[in-house]
Amino acid sequence: MQEAQHVHQVHGSHGVVEHIVTATEADTAAVGRRLATTLEPGTAVLLEGALGAGKTAFVRGMADGFGLDPSDVSSPTFTIVQEYRGRTVTLQHVDLYRLSPAEVADLALEDLLDDRSVMAIEWAGHLPRRPVGTVVRVTIEHTPTGRSITIDR
Repeated sequence: MQEAQHVHQVHGSHGVVEHIVTATEADTAAVGRRLATTLEPGTAVLLEGALGAGKTAFVRGMADGFGLDPSDVSSPTFTIVQEYRGRTVTLQHVDLYRLSPAEVADLALEDLLDDRSVMAIEWAGHLPRRPVGTVVRVTIEHTPTGRSITIDR
């Protein structure tokens, strides 16, 4: 497996932005796995991308990076929030695709994020406001040869 064909980092005034090109779903998951190893509990990972872009594959990789079983991770489109408890961290996987802004506000996601959890939020553009605390933005786009992933810390 080749994790990434191209990685480019830019250091800006707000942190580091990485641009990564992946060729396969496994490569996309590997980028999620690598990111997870750098995250502290209390972090919200905001995921954006079109349907089928690889957001759930990325979260599977994150689960693996936290020592959780990646095969347990599926898209929470209908359950809205799925929780995967590990020995040191709980991964909360949220999908806002089918929710209105009022329904998203009613979820009170800020109450779920604590000092033992990392929250990965698919369709984060539906959030009414930026989460409090540490936020990492991940954008996944289709390319002719795979995926382009931007990680903005």
